[in-house]
Amino acid sequence: MNAFSLDGRTALVTGANTGIGQAIAVAMGRAGARVICAGRSSCAETVGMIGDGGAGAEELTLDFADPMAAKDAFDGRDIDILVNNAGIIRRADSVDFSEADWDDVIDVNLKAVFFTCQAFARAALARDKGSPAGIVNIASLLSFQGGIRVPSYTASKHGVAGLTKILANEWAGRGINVNAIAPGYIETNNTQALRADPDRNAAILDRIPAGRWGQASDIAGTAVFLASPAAAYIHGAVLNVDGGWLAR
Repeated sequence: MNAFSLDGRTALVTGANTGIGQAIAVAMGRAGARVICAGRSSCAETVGMIGDGGAGAEELTLDFADPMAAKDAFDGRDIDILVNNAGIIRRADSVDFSEADWDDVIDVNLKAVFFTCQAFARAALARDKGSPAGIVNIASLLSFQGGIRVPSYTASKHGVAGLTKILANEWAGRGINVNAIAPGYIETNNTQALRADPDRNAAILDRIPAGRWGQASDIAGTAVFLASPAAAYIHGAVLNVDGGWLAR
C-alpha cells in the first residue's frame, strides 16, 4: 500500500476555482482522489485540469458569503476529505476599518469554516464505514503574526488555527484527522496588492530564506500528505509552508 495515495477517496476542496485551491484540487486528483471542486464561480477549468486520468472530478457552486452554504453539501455524498481553502481579504488601516469589511471576512474565513467542518463531521460520523476521514484547513502566517492593515483577516486566521485544534481534540479519537496549513507569501490574487508595491515586495523577499514568493503548487503537496494515510497520527497541527519565513 502506498501511504501517500488517495486512491478510492473523495475530496471536496473549497475555493477550487483558482490559486491555492485549484492547485490542491489538481494534486489530490493526481494522487488518486475523486475531487469535488467547489467555488462561488465556475470551477470548470480546475475540473478540466484534473481530467479523466484519475477518479474524475465535478464542480459544485458554494458561496461562503453565506456561512451555512455547505450545510447540505455532504448529504448523499460519500466524502472522505474536506479542504477548507475558500477565503477573502480586506485591506484598510485599523482606525478606518468598516464593520461590513469585518463581517464579510469573518463570515467567509471563520464562521463558514466551522460550519462546513461541522456538516462534514456529522456526515462522516453517521457513515461510520471504518475508514478515516480528514479535514485540512488553510490557515496563514497571520495565524501567528499580526500583519498590517488586515485586522479581520488576521483575526479570522488566528481563529482557524484555534478551530483546527479544538476539532482535533474532539474528533481525533473518532476517526477524523483535523489539521491546517499555514501558507507563507504565495503568488495568488490575495497577494497581488503586496507584490505590486515595490517597497512591500522587497521587504517580504528580504525576509524569506528561500528567496522567492511561494507558488500554489508548494501548498498542494502538503495538503495531499495531510489527507493521506501517511499523516494518520497527525492531529491538530498547523504546518507552516512559508519558505522559512517564521524561522527568520
